[in-house]
Amino acid sequence: MTDESPKASSPSIAEHLFDKLAQSLGGRAGASLVFGDPIERDGITIVPVARARYGFGFGGGSQGDDEQGGGGGGGVTSRPVGYIEIRGGEAKFRSIGPSPAAIIIATIGAAIVGSLAVIGWAWGSHDKGR
Repeated sequence: MTDESPKASSPSIAEHLFDKLAQSLGGRAGASLVFGDPIERDGITIVPVARARYGFGFGGGSQGDDEQGGGGGGGVTSRPVGYIEIRGGEAKFRSIGPSPAAIIIATIGAAIVGSLAVIGWAWGSHDKGR
């Protein structure tokens, strides 16, 4: 009879990298990543707000008892999206991104230009057939 139960082993390099990465990201995660330091002036407090995104991956493998390898990487990106204005006991979020109207106008403009290009191409193809 053989014992096929899993054997306790030391953490692999990949597990070690994952733990180290999780500790590093965990120390940076939180409100300070998304909300900046408040700025107070003339009775108004402004709190900058950003959108943050994380991404990471890792992998590893082993061959036999002595050979192990692993690697990983990650990153974080943030972009400002607005600010919270606190005045007279009231707080309001103010967006600094493009307005919905600007997005609609740009989309309509692109559709018009695309339509004109297709019409011009079709007109040119039609003339060549004569």
